[in-house]
Amino acid sequence: MSSPAPLKTSVNVASDRIYKIAIVEDLLETRESLVRLLRSFGEFTCVCACATGEEALKQIPPLQPDVVLMDIFLPRMSGIECTARLKILLPRTQILILTSAHDEDKVFPALEAGADGYLLKHVEPANLRAALLDLVSGGVPMTSGIARRVAAYFREKAKLRDQPVHLTPREKELLTLISKGYSNKEIAGELTLTVETIRTYLKTIYEKMHVRSRTEAVVKYMATGRS
Repeated sequence: MSSPAPLKTSVNVASDRIYKIAIVEDLLETRESLVRLLRSFGEFTCVCACATGEEALKQIPPLQPDVVLMDIFLPRMSGIECTARLKILLPRTQILILTSAHDEDKVFPALEAGADGYLLKHVEPANLRAALLDLVSGGVPMTSGIARRVAAYFREKAKLRDQPVHLTPREKELLTLISKGYSNKEIAGELTLTVETIRTYLKTIYEKMHVRSRTEAVVKYMATGRS
């Protein structure tokens, strides 16, 4: 069964432009099928087809392709790690994840690694072509199911971010000292606690406030009127 059509935006690609595509796919049959499919698209040409992430890191950067079609499940180095490394070497190259995995445990790490789009394998040829045109025009193509997951994820994050934070008096005291520039060691001395206890308090505060650093915690604490 074919996957749902990717989200599309209007594309306006010059007809005389040929975009270079590289493939990273460990299954020979799938890799050869993708090469044949790309050859049938007038706007694209396949310049490289790699079976592993290690091979991709050696062969792809000198070619500077416009797009890389990346599988996630590769032997040894994963497609997610390969994506992250390629993005450092080729920041302008668009990386489109093309995989059979559709659980969010893989979707979000791939996007965080620098992936510019996420499609499921067995996508209809016309939809893959549309997704590639969308990608090179600045879009972020995703199959509808993946897009719904991403939207739901960020809606939930927004809800958590907007929820009131209930801090204990001790946690508020600790944040007040941090806002004054105290280090963990200085806070421990001021509150007659160990440095390890301060770290434990901070971890709890970060979880309550949905932040990742002292600075974020203090900014949110001050912005919410020290509630």
